[in-house]
Amino acid sequence: MGEQIILACGMRIALRRSSRARRMTLRVPRDGGDAVLTLPSQVALAEGRAFAEMRRDWLMQAAARRPAPLLAEHGALLPVEGVPRRLVPAAVAAAQLQPDALLLPARRACGPVVQGFLRHLAHQRLCVACDRHAARLGRAVRAITLRDTRSRWGSCTTGGRLMFSWRLAMAPPEILDYVAAHEVAHLAHMDHSDRFWTAVARLMPDYAPRRAWLRQHGGGLMAWKFRD
Repeated sequence: MGEQIILACGMRIALRRSSRARRMTLRVPRDGGDAVLTLPSQVALAEGRAFAEMRRDWLMQAAARRPAPLLAEHGALLPVEGVPRRLVPAAVAAAQLQPDALLLPARRACGPVVQGFLRHLAHQRLCVACDRHAARLGRAVRAITLRDTRSRWGSCTTGGRLMFSWRLAMAPPEILDYVAAHEVAHLAHMDHSDRFWTAVARLMPDYAPRRAWLRQHGGGLMAWKFRD
């Protein structure tokens, strides 16, 4: 377990030191984990604790707004590409997507099979979307990797490597496409400057409502658990 602080109200906060941080920040993860306090290297722990205590009410309200955890189990309604699908045990060797259901091998644990299916689906969709956007931008994608990230939906390195959350397979296709366009735009601009957003708009003129959807509903995708 990493270093923590405990507020007067009993709330636990994970502490993270960063040599790149320029100011103290607080974040409440969407997956239900502890809040995270990021401190620049030179800031004293006592100062960080005082910073968190001053924002105690906000922290408690943000934690209360998080969606309750949802378990991917037989009978649950889980979104796949934005459509609620019933998780149904069946006489199949591998997961099969139906209009209103996801058929799953009856003798295998539900959660890991669903996670593997979503990961594979996300990789397929993201490869196609990233290649399309990169061609329009005249850039090259060197690699695409998938992770179960908690603080971001995607990232881009200066070497042209893109990383995405496989949970994007649960979002509507146009949302996944927006995240792909966003990260591909970073191949040209490794920041969030006006030039970057101009590149995003070039790839996807109507990106704003898609970005808003992710901010509003992304926590619901993060709430799903695939293991007890």
